[in-house]
Amino acid sequence: MKKEEKGRLIENIGQQIKEYPYLYVVDLEGLDAKDTANLRRMCFKKEIKLLVVKNAFLKKAVEGLDMDYSQILPTFKGQTSLMLSKVNNAPAKLIKEFRNQKEKKEKPLLKSAFVEEEFYIGDEHLNELVAIKSKNELIADVISALLSPIRNVISGLTNEERAEKQNESVVTE
Repeated sequence: MKKEEKGRLIENIGQQIKEYPYLYVVDLEGLDAKDTANLRRMCFKKEIKLLVVKNAFLKKAVEGLDMDYSQILPTFKGQTSLMLSKVNNAPAKLIKEFRNQKEKKEKPLLKSAFVEEEFYIGDEHLNELVAIKSKNELIADVISALLSPIRNVISGLTNEERAEKQNESVVTE
């Protein structure tokens, strides 16, 4: 590969990382072609960009960005793939879902992640990342909390009306 091609590839990787606010570095080594294709389909359906990259290119790409990714540079070893997403917990949920479908429950392996301005190093943080609520989940929680008092008032009024009707029917009988 010529130097110009390498430069364009590194720039392309950097642009894609900039485009997505959430970055997951994963190890897919050992997955067969069928499992890899299935994982790619799942990523596509959940709007997660999956890239298999060379560690040297990835390192140069993140070094060229405004953000300091130095905490996750040591995880750029062995086979490395990126999961890029616009939803903070989507890649973590996908990894967990994929593992639950397979007998090989250790792959994909989470090497590191950058989510909500925080770095997570190691697969032991997967459940923690799954538990982080997405923007839509937080909005739903707020709406639910706002609607709860309204529901209570409506329920109270409805129960009061029923009680009055029962009292009227008892009096008329």
